[in-house]
Amino acid sequence: MNAVDTPRLVRTLMTAVALTVAGTLAALAAEVTDRPDVVDFTLDNGLEVVVIPDRRAPVVTHMLWYKVGSADEEHGRSGYAHFVEHLLFKGTENYPDGEFSRRIAEVGGRENAFTSYDYTGYFQQVAPDQLATMMHFEADRMTNLVLTDEVVLPERDVVIEERVQRVDNVPGSMLGEAINATLYMNHPYGRPIIGWMDEIEQMDLEGSMEFYRRHYGPNNAVLIVAGDVDPDEVRIMAEEAYGPLPRNEDIAERVRPAEPPHRATRSVTLRDERVGTPSVSMYWLVPSYSMSEPGEAEALDLLAAVLGDGVRSRMHQSLIVEQGIAASAGAYYRGSSLDDTPFVVYGTPRGEATIEDMEAALLAEIERIVEDGITEAELTAVKRRFVRQAIFARDSQSGMARMFGVSLTTGSTVEDVLAWPERVYEVTPDQVREAAIRHLQGGPAVTGYLLPAEQDPS
Repeated sequence: MNAVDTPRLVRTLMTAVALTVAGTLAALAAEVTDRPDVVDFTLDNGLEVVVIPDRRAPVVTHMLWYKVGSADEEHGRSGYAHFVEHLLFKGTENYPDGEFSRRIAEVGGRENAFTSYDYTGYFQQVAPDQLATMMHFEADRMTNLVLTDEVVLPERDVVIEERVQRVDNVPGSMLGEAINATLYMNHPYGRPIIGWMDEIEQMDLEGSMEFYRRHYGPNNAVLIVAGDVDPDEVRIMAEEAYGPLPRNEDIAERVRPAEPPHRATRSVTLRDERVGTPSVSMYWLVPSYSMSEPGEAEALDLLAAVLGDGVRSRMHQSLIVEQGIAASAGAYYRGSSLDDTPFVVYGTPRGEATIEDMEAALLAEIERIVEDGITEAELTAVKRRFVRQAIFARDSQSGMARMFGVSLTTGSTVEDVLAWPERVYEVTPDQVREAAIRHLQGGPAVTGYLLPAEQDPS
């Protein structure tokens, strides 16, 4: 049996790892400089237009994003951002109720809309020769919405039923709503996007039109066009359809209440007979991309991925594979917000493990990073996945349009989006550790427990 030169073997292995990491970083550096072709311009009335050419299929995605969401509602009048999104599918001065949707269906297209805390969006996906038509319809309902009680009141009942189905009948959604309301003591992110039930029931015609007139207009919107188009032709179409619309002078700068310092930890417990397996979620309030210092949000993004994104993450490997105490475990960072945002870790115990075991194990994984940091190889693997995901996103028109739409309505620019892979590439292991020390050390702001009716968290 041959003797093994252990020091030499260690040095050889370390050299091999270093060369592998160096080679991966070199390949990653080449990938991050490969930017998509994007054209950005602004009409005289303030409408920003972003064009993302993609000639691989004869399809175009037309998305109109408004810089208004549930966090822009008046206190005590929650739900109007989402409600007005519903109402924009009703008639205008020029087209009766249902005409827009009927035209989209006739040409084989599809449409939808969505509301978040910071934005409201509407989109259609059609053949390129229908793009101008989509623009004219969308421009029309930007300023010419017509509502009556006969339209508003039945739609309010639809939203009430939507809330019942998506929130009030889903224990996890009810807990999430309660956690948000506890995490944000003063900021409007603490109220649900769909609205509180008692305030939804009070929504009316006057309130809907007031919200629409105060927030809808070209100078509060971003148009994203992705697909089989020529940027110069899109500019001509946008000038013709949207250009004549006047600026809405009622639109004001978004000013929201500040969140005070969090000096006490809090917990929220929901017990429900429909819950079969307990779970725990821990929330920290951290800076979003628009609120962070240079490199800070990217470090938080990478921290969440190292901790709990995917089967190679620390939480999955440690808690599920090695210790076998978790049925699921993970982490995420909601960086695409206009204001401070949650960083979340969560887990569900398995076997004989208790909710206390789960909570302690999740915090232990964070403490490992606080104490020892992460390796260069570990970070490089996550960086590469991030950059590859950004590259693969180009295969989806709607995915690209959404990426730019979310960013441009939450304080970022086109250049910020294009340069994101480069900024991710520059993050160091020390920055990731510093993000954990600065924002996660000391425990979560809010811990949420979802339990079966008979179980106690302690």
